[in-house]
Formats: sequence, C-alpha cells, structure tokens
Amino acid sequence: MEKNIRVGIVGYGNLGRGVETAIEKNPDMSLVGVFTRRDPNSLQTASDASVYSYDSIKAFQNDIDVMILCGGSATDLPEMTPEIVSMFNIVDSFDNHSKIPDHFATVNKAAVGANKIGVISVGWDPGLFSMNRLLGEVVLPEGDTFTFWGEGLSQGHSDAVRRISGVKKAVQYTVPIEEILEDARKGIGADLSSAERHKRVCYVVADETEQSRIEQEIKTMPDYFEPYDTTVHFISEDEFSANHQKMKHGGVVIRNGNTSADNKETVEFSLNLDSNPEFTASVLVAYARAAYRLNQEGGHGAKTAFDIPLAYLTPKSHEEILKNLL
Repeated sequence: MEKNIRVGIVGYGNLGRGVETAIEKNPDMSLVGVFTRRDPNSLQTASDASVYSYDSIKAFQNDIDVMILCGGSATDLPEMTPEIVSMFNIVDSFDNHSKIPDHFATVNKAAVGANKIGVISVGWDPGLFSMNRLLGEVVLPEGDTFTFWGEGLSQGHSDAVRRISGVKKAVQYTVPIEEILEDARKGIGADLSSAERHKRVCYVVADETEQSRIEQEIKTMPDYFEPYDTTVHFISEDEFSANHQKMKHGGVVIRNGNTSADNKETVEFSLNLDSNPEFTASVLVAYARAAYRLNQEGGHGAKTAFDIPLAYLTPKSHEEILKNLL
C-alpha cells in the first residue's frame, strides 16, 4: 500500500513517542518529522525521524498532510490547536471535558477560515468512551449511563503528589470501587459522584521521618484527593522501579435500560491498557487518516468522534470492510 498520508508530530513526550510507534504500524502513512519547542539537536527519535524547531512549522505546509498535536490540555492545546489548524489539518486529544465546547468553537473558526479539518478531543475518553456513551443512549433511550476510570495511573494526580516536599518518587492510581461497579451493571447508583465510584491509591518513595506528614498532605489535598477514599503506600526505590514504570489505564462505560416493562438490557464497553499514551496515540493516528480524507473531499472545520464515520478511520477499502467486518 502506498504511503500517501504524510504526518507530522508536534511534541515528543510520552504521547508523541506513542504516535511515532503507531505510524509505523499503518501502511498508508509516513512520518515527515517531529516538531519541538526544545532544542531539536537534543532529541533523538526512536525511528530516526527528523526533528525540527516548532518555529519552523509554517515552512512545511506543502510537505505535511496532517499534524498530530501531542501537547497538554491545560496550556498547550488551547493555543496550539487553533494556531496550527490555520496551516494544517490537525488531530488533538484535548481532554478537559467541561471546556470542549469552547475549544471546538475556537478551532472551528480557525479551521473554516483556512479550509482545513481540525479533529479535536479524540483518544479513549474523550473519544471511544464518548462514542459508546452516545451509542448506549440512542439504543436504550430510557436508562442510565455509568463511566468508570481505571485501574490506571493518573499523570496529573501523580505529579501533584511528587510536588509535595520530601517526596522522591510517586505514582497515583485511580481504582473503581468493585461493589459500586457491580451495582452499575445492575443499574444501581446512577446518582453517585465520581468520588463515590472510585478510590485513589498512591505509592510513594520518601524518608521514613517524612511519611506521616506526606500522607496527611496527600489525603487533604483539595480538588485532588480530599473527597476520595485515598490509601498511601510507602515503598522502596527498588520496588518503585520494578513495579510502577508502566502507564497502565483503562475503564468501563455501562448503559442500563429497559426496552419494555419486562426486559432490561445492559451494554458495556471496556478497556484494559498496558500503555495509556500508546493506546491514545493509536486512536489519534486513525483519526489523522479521517482528517486527511475529509479534507481531500473538500471538508473543513472542527470535528469530533461524533462527526466522523468509522469507515474513514481504516486503510481498508469499503468493499473489504463490508465483506470482512459488517
């Protein structure tokens, strides 16, 4: 298959490296280069792809079909996405759920003006989980939807723990409460908050003399841990290195509803991931293909997972997917 979709990566952290790996698994894509705000000479990519300064990005408008943006949702993507979509078709993983409508509006304005496609907020949540929440609602209009995250490593919460004085290393896992999850499968507990459905478990490396204070600071940290049932385990650096290096994650979307008075139905979609960034990157790469195809057909503007037909995500022909997947 011809590698006709030329891709660029903006940012080379965990997500950017995952995108690089995913592109190699897609026969119709080639990686043109990685763009970074760091010194390009300081980066060595796994695939030996070229590394360029972010400031040079405009010069590649004729060489790249889709840019995959691998910045953070807090500060990077709100500025980066509308800026880059004015020059390229893009895909991002903006995941601040409450601000997605505003992000969509900003990106849409820039994308329409540039006649480009801007696919935003794809990954697994938002993204695949969003699609399954919608699918559950339309199939079972009378019912309740439950979303559980984990067991998985939370990068933001882990960083918050590491910022506490005296902490040498730390990770935090979000864990669904098993009995609440089982209740959800029966349609019980729709009114429970996220804090009532999950617990938080921390693994921390710190001197023994600091541990009591650190545990108290973690458990009382506003917005991060205070509303949750939080357990703190203090472990050795060797145990940390041996058991807490992978960025595992996953979760479940459940829809319970009645199709009639006597018949109750349950739809469930789940993920169990060894690598959160690599899986998220794989979703971004599939949507890069869709962005390219939509723009080739004359499409423009911002799009989400709700707006793109599944057939646009695959390199297989329409005939192949009808024969083998339908």
